[in-house]
Parts: sequence; C-alpha cells; structure tokens
Amino acid sequence: MGTPPELARYEQRFRRAGLPLFIEDFSPTHDIFSRATPVLVLVFLFELTGATSFEWSTKRNLLTALAGLAILLTGFGLLNRFRRRPFWSFPTRFGTPELAVFVLLPALLPVITDNQWKQFAGVAIGNLLLVGVIYVVVGYGLIGTTFWGLRRLGTELAGSVTSLVRALPLLLVFSLVLFVNTEMWQVFAGMPVEFIAFSAIAFTLLSSLFLMLRLPKELDEIELEAGSEPPLSRIQRLNLSVSLVIRQWMQVLVVSTGVGLFFVGFGLLAISGEIYESWGVDPGAWSHRFELLGHPLLISAALVKVAVGIANFTGLYYSISLMTDATYRTDFLDNVTTELRALFTARTQYLELRARLLPHGE
Repeated sequence: MGTPPELARYEQRFRRAGLPLFIEDFSPTHDIFSRATPVLVLVFLFELTGATSFEWSTKRNLLTALAGLAILLTGFGLLNRFRRRPFWSFPTRFGTPELAVFVLLPALLPVITDNQWKQFAGVAIGNLLLVGVIYVVVGYGLIGTTFWGLRRLGTELAGSVTSLVRALPLLLVFSLVLFVNTEMWQVFAGMPVEFIAFSAIAFTLLSSLFLMLRLPKELDEIELEAGSEPPLSRIQRLNLSVSLVIRQWMQVLVVSTGVGLFFVGFGLLAISGEIYESWGVDPGAWSHRFELLGHPLLISAALVKVAVGIANFTGLYYSISLMTDATYRTDFLDNVTTELRALFTARTQYLELRARLLPHGE
C-alpha cells in the first residue's frame, strides 16, 4: 500500500528539512538503501575491474570482465530466487542478504580470477564502509540538511555576519593578543600544513561534542513550548541534534573565515620582513613582497598559517559561546526555535493524519 498524498507532503517536508527520522516507520531497508540504489549499482559494476589486471592482454581482460559480470548477475539472481522474487528482477529493498551480497560478491572476483586475498579484504572493507557512510548520510538526512542550508544560505550568511559584527570586538581582543605573540608565530609558522588541518578538524569535533551535550536541554524546552506530542524518540532527537550541529557549523565557518581573512590583511600591513627577522620566523614555503602607497608589504605561508591557526581558536571560542553566552545563544536559538516549533507542529498534525488514514498502521 502506497503512502497517501497527504502524508507524503509532510514526509517530503521532513526530508527537505534534513529530518527523515520524523517519518514514522522509517526503515533502512525501504528508505535508506533503496534511495541509494543508483550509487550501489554503480559501485557494484565498477568493481568488475577487480577481476582484471594491467598485466593481462585486452582480450583476456574483456573476457574476464564479462565472466565477472556473469558471476555478479548470477549471484543476485540466486538471491532473488532465495527471496522468492523472479530471477531477473531488480531488488526493491536492500535488506541484510542484499547488503551482504553487495559487500562480499565483488570482493570475491579477484580471488576467483587471480587468487588475490588481500584485494578481497580491501574491497570487502571498502564496501562495508560505504554501506556505513550511506546509512549515516541518508539515514540522518545529511544531504537534506545540506541542501536546506544552501537554500537558506543568504539568511544564514546574514545571521552569521550579524553575529560576527557583534562578536568582533571581544573576539579581536582575544585574538589580537595571540596574533602579536612571538611564540604563536614560531609555533604555527613551523607547523606542517597537515597538522594545522588536523587541529581544525579536532576543534570542529570538540565544539560539536560540546553542542551535542548542551542541546538536549534546549530541545526539551522548545519541544515543551511547541506542545509536541508524542515526545520525540531518542533516534529522532539525535537526527534533530545533527541537523542543528550542521547549522552551527555554517555560522562558525563564516565567523572563522572572517576572522582569518582579517588577520591575513592585518598581518600584511603590520608584520614586516624586519619583524619576521627579529622574531626568528621563517616566511615558509612561499612569500611575496610588494608595495602599497610606498609601504613594503609581505605575505607569506607563515602569515596564512598563523591566521588560520587563530581562526581555529576563534571558531572554537565562538561555537562554545553560542550555547553559553546569553547574547550569542539568543541569536542562535531564536532563529531555530521558530522553525522547530513549526516542524513540531507539522509532526503532530502528521501523526494525527496518519492515525486517521492508517488506523491499523499499514
């Protein structure tokens, strides 16, 4: 039995908001992996290359690829018969047996054709990781949340710029002290780019963890004010928390980028080559000298590294302030509260409508 159009409209709204778990009876079999079928099929066919080898002739590779395709199709055909479907039918659901075939069958091709057990392990582990990524990305609505964020990019940027303007005086006092510190330059200028990228990822994860720990209380209050019934399940709350974390990332990214660009510009004007020498700082892998209004300027890899490093610290500080400082917290939560109330109201209406249209939970 298909979903009635009235319910489908609500469910589409939840998906577009990045909240697919608000849909009752949301199933990995029907709603996650079935939606990812095109990706799974493309990967499945691409892994035919595992049966071939650069050391073989074109004719042998072609015959081997055809044999591998026959093995894959036969494997899925036998699975269809086991699942009481026509041999040549396309699976309409991806349960555990289908996923097991997807993970293991292509991985067996290198073993069958060239006894490559290491390649078998690599393909099987890669397929298993892909299944996990699809489950998280589709199951928790990360694609919907991202597109929702892109649709609201103008509003989000305006809100982030407003937050940046309000936060700038305090952030600059905090950051300027670090920026003109000799040790800060010596540390970041000598740090590999990979370490700076790792620190940015670590700070992002740390701020996200802090937000996830703080959100439950805030969500309880919003849900209570909206009069949402029945209460959200644990998995639905997690879906909502992930969506809010992504929204926070967008604001923090704008603020961090603004601060980083500010310090690149400030350092370009204020930190001359003589200061580099007096501080004992190497400009790094690249540097460019030029003049502006007769004033010598120097931009270097070291300057960019220091600006990015301070932007990372500032982003962490700002993301924590979003939930602890009254001003920032109000700006962040007031914007989402109105939308969440509307979604909670829609969820209540959806459940009431579903109970009328599907009284026995079909």
